[in-house]
Amino acid sequence: MGHDSQIGSAYQASTDTYDYSEVFTYLQPELEAVDFAVGNLEVTLAGPPFKGYPQFSSPDALAVAARDHGMDVLVTANNHSADRRSPGIVRTLQVLDSLGIQHTGTFASQADRDANNLLVLEKMGVRVGLLNYTFSTNGIPVAPPTIVNRIDREQMAADVRAAEADSLDKLIVFVHWGREYEHTPYRTQTSLSEYLFGLGVDIIVGAHPHVIQPMVWDR
Repeated sequence: MGHDSQIGSAYQASTDTYDYSEVFTYLQPELEAVDFAVGNLEVTLAGPPFKGYPQFSSPDALAVAARDHGMDVLVTANNHSADRRSPGIVRTLQVLDSLGIQHTGTFASQADRDANNLLVLEKMGVRVGLLNYTFSTNGIPVAPPTIVNRIDREQMAADVRAAEADSLDKLIVFVHWGREYEHTPYRTQTSLSEYLFGLGVDIIVGAHPHVIQPMVWDR
């Protein structure tokens, strides 16, 4: 995320620019050690005025630093996706594309979603698919043609079925859900997990509570 204090800390008065390099200094070895580093971009890159809570827009330099320090993929469907409405959604995607950062979760149009909803990563012949959904956009409507993937069981099932045609070795679903600062998942989370695993999803990665919730292995 990008609160006002973080934006202020990144500001370089001498050059009137932003630099987030220090944020990733200790993370870089971890990010570069894995085949694919995937993060949740819980801000928009909507351009100035830059602002933190409650409706976020961070400088593009945040994404630049993430890429330069080893981040490969950013999922973009979360409760802050629409903080700067449709123009913010579109500009965020444009910035990520310009930086070569792969992404899924939000889309400029239905055609964009049709082409890019399933993000496929491949390493040494292993194909991994990524899907991304959110429980909310904080009450901010998403105006067509832009799309933010919402938690919708029928749509998720259709997306998983479509992914089966891509000869994936694993399918990972990133879900923005739950309640902030709760250490125990709610029944809505566990129920959705059971549903997704029943569809054939291999791994579910959750975000939003801002605290660590349990990791569960179910073979």
